Amino acid sequence: MADLIKAVEANDNENIPQLAAGDTVSVHVKIKEGERERIQEFKGLVIRLRNSGNNASVTVRRMASNGIGVERTFLLRSPRLDKIVVERHGKVRRAQLYFMRGRTGKSARIKEKFV
Repeated sequence: MADLIKAVEANDNENIPQLAAGDTVSVHVKIKEGERERIQEFKGLVIRLRNSGNNASVTVRRMASNGIGVERTFLLRSPRLDKIVVERHGKVRRAQLYFMRGRTGKSARIKEKFV
């Protein structure tokens, strides 16, 4: 049974570091436009992390122009994910940061955790 599960699971991506809620990350995603392929960067705050094998995902929230929040969920074992770079570790006390959706300005800041 374990061999069958291993055959179905996707490979781990070595370019993905250990993540936690509250981290400010830069996600590099492969975008295919016709024949060409390019890498697009999505920089924001990790508000949710799900570690469940093949379905492991991370939700990143960033503030777009005019203060509009944009959230994107990335599958961690997807071949479209090039790499994830952790820029800051945030000091938070919750596993999911859904309350950040209602915050703007100074109240939307998260303190940095020095490791």
